[in-house]
Amino acid sequence: MDTEVFWLAGVFLVIAVIYAAVGQAGASGYIAIMALFGVAPLAMKTTALALNLMVAAIGTAWFMKSGRLSWRHIYPFAVLGFPFSMLGGSIQLAEGVYYPIVGAILVLSALQMARSVMKRSAGNVAPPRTPPFLAALATGALIGFVSGTTGTGGGVFLAPVIFAMRWGTAHQTAATTALYNLMNSAAALIGAYAYWDQIPASLPLWLAAVAVGGTVGAFVGSRYLSDRWLRGILAALLLASGVKLLL
Repeated sequence: MDTEVFWLAGVFLVIAVIYAAVGQAGASGYIAIMALFGVAPLAMKTTALALNLMVAAIGTAWFMKSGRLSWRHIYPFAVLGFPFSMLGGSIQLAEGVYYPIVGAILVLSALQMARSVMKRSAGNVAPPRTPPFLAALATGALIGFVSGTTGTGGGVFLAPVIFAMRWGTAHQTAATTALYNLMNSAAALIGAYAYWDQIPASLPLWLAAVAVGGTVGAFVGSRYLSDRWLRGILAALLLASGVKLLL
């Protein structure tokens, strides 16, 4: 293996720690870093989904263990999210379309998340409420398709929506998006089976790296981070990833 493979493993580990702490699996971060290293779009998409699946599984396990996961909050998003993510996984966008779409969505999500942090600090946030079933179905389907097409898992798009609609606290959102990432990453990876031959041979090393990072991040996020810190960290991550893809 060349030096670049080990550099990517180290960076992926750090990304997994940070993202797992806020209930995310890191696909947008992996994609942004792979873009900097010149990885081909097909390899980026399938690799990001595989890494996402590993970290999402670890995060889901930790949030379940800590008692923060509510099935009532997740299943309406997952009912249509899974099949639409599988459909999106079978679609490959051209490079000139892929980067701008993902980058723009991440930047917009970051701005919404930052807005929620400022509202929180001003004490203007109303108590969270249970997401309406039909609205959650539609949200899950749309985000599932977009995330499957872009290889981002979906949680990075779902979290800002939940915050904006006041459908859960920061910790509830982190737990919900962890499981949503797990289900949608699996669906999108199945949908992208035709491109599995594009997955780099170094994937096992990278999976081991994100497994370590995901475990550390999920442990910290599920037990120690406050709501405001969760929102602030996620906003910064979304913005950084989006800007990298747009440049």
